[in-house]
Amino acid sequence: MDNADRAQELIDQRLEDALAARRAASAQAVQAQCTDCEDCGEDIPAARRKRLPGVVTCVACQTRREGRR
Repeated sequence: MDNADRAQELIDQRLEDALAARRAASAQAVQAQCTDCEDCGEDIPAARRKRLPGVVTCVACQTRREGRR
């Protein structure tokens, strides 16, 4: 393995690390922003937000969206 190969491996690893950090920060930002249901405005329970990261509706509104009764 020559220096160019080592350099490319280092670049690839740093890129992977940066992308992983970006995804984690993005997921945290989405979770932090979506505490209220976008349909009714009521709080989305913390357990639901933790179980379904990125959720934007409460259970009742999601059920309505899916046409369940």
